[in-house]
Amino acid sequence: MAPKVLFLYNEHLASEALLGEAFTDQGFDVHTFEVVPAERVDDPAGDVAFPAAADYDVLVPLGARWPVYDEALRRTWVGGQTRLLHDAADAGVAVLGVCFGGQLIAQAFGGTVARAPIAEIGWTEISTDQPDLVPGGAWFEWHFDRWTLPPGAVEVARTANASQAFVLGRALALQFHPEIDHRLLSLWLAEDRDGEVIGHGLDHDEILSRTKELKDDTAKRVRGLVDGFLRHVARQPCPSS
Repeated sequence: MAPKVLFLYNEHLASEALLGEAFTDQGFDVHTFEVVPAERVDDPAGDVAFPAAADYDVLVPLGARWPVYDEALRRTWVGGQTRLLHDAADAGVAVLGVCFGGQLIAQAFGGTVARAPIAEIGWTEISTDQPDLVPGGAWFEWHFDRWTLPPGAVEVARTANASQAFVLGRALALQFHPEIDHRLLSLWLAEDRDGEVIGHGLDHDEILSRTKELKDDTAKRVRGLVDGFLRHVARQPCPSS
């Protein structure tokens, strides 16, 4: 039986894209679960009945436009997803958190998340201590918050402005978006109602052009990241819940 990975769509525009392809290449069956559907974007708080963590081999909580520390969300589905992460830790299920999902791992296991002094948007060079786990180079960013490491976590990648990756047992948290491809970014830019990209001094056409230029290199490094996650993280002892 093929191993199963569950991608948690914390909002309707946060899908697996390149990450789904990389897990498929590794022989995984890809499953998805929608947390906040499109019709609830303007009122995202609400209870969610999550699937059982133990039914999957890997959980991948993806991005979202809201802060993980929003109190209305913490009382509802962010709280529920936090319990899901603890269930995954107890069951030995590996977790790969992306942006909001990475911040959720930090918050769930004793770190903190707060507004960052400097937002990071666009293709950004990161430095890495473990290129066989988190390849260095340009990764796509779109975040306004940053974490502090939870107890026992080991930071493995960073920029000058924020921690970019840490390992905690069988969990790998990422601040950047390895899943991004041209199609997914086009959807994000079309929904950029607050003009965050332009306000950050970036042009939509230029950032899409850069995404096309990096297409092959990004896909290669995403495959390397997923391979490294499965080899170096998924087999490690899980963090205590």
